[in-house]
Amino acid sequence: MMFEWPKENLLLMESVYALVLFGWVISVVLFISKYFYNRVVVNNPINVAVYYTRKLIHILAGGLVALSVPFLFSSPLLPTLLAFILALLTYLPHSKGKLMEWFQTEDNIYEVHFCVMWGISIALAWVIFDDPWYGVIPISFMAFGDAITGIVRNLLYKRRTKSWEGNVAMALFCIPFGYIFFGPVGAIAGLVASIIEHFEFNPIDDNITVPLTTFIILVLGYMFT
Repeated sequence: MMFEWPKENLLLMESVYALVLFGWVISVVLFISKYFYNRVVVNNPINVAVYYTRKLIHILAGGLVALSVPFLFSSPLLPTLLAFILALLTYLPHSKGKLMEWFQTEDNIYEVHFCVMWGISIALAWVIFDDPWYGVIPISFMAFGDAITGIVRNLLYKRRTKSWEGNVAMALFCIPFGYIFFGPVGAIAGLVASIIEHFEFNPIDDNITVPLTTFIILVLGYMFT
């Protein structure tokens, strides 16, 4: 059965949840991550500190919020709307040349891609499956899995780069995480996502390819199993 838009009372309650989560994300982006950056940059090059900070935001603002969505919302309306608002808010500093330098860089707008794909994944999961978990898993691979691989690479190489060591670390998270929710299909999705993350096709980056690939595999699994 396809989803229905929440009734008036439910929509009001979910609006409160959305505002709380929005406030949390803003706090992470403007305060928590900036404090984290200021601590990390003391002992690391600026590019390394920025990269660590981006991964912190992935986890706290992207991953944790995604995991809360199935428990707090009955439709994709508010989560998707807020994701696109955040995409706009992260794009504006690029367009105005006033970057939030503790996590944004001039050479890419990948954090905007993250927000857009977050919203699309949640929306499609509800529209196609009436089940937000089909969107949460791709987001989790992107938020937690990609963060793990980035942290490993930063520790090893002290710069933004691709390495198979990071992808192995990502697979150690994504394969069992995917299996918990979707069995063998989820494990396969986790493995493929961990491999595809290694490659970028500028301007298409892993914030697009990881959730997109995961979602396609989950769709195929739904259709043929």
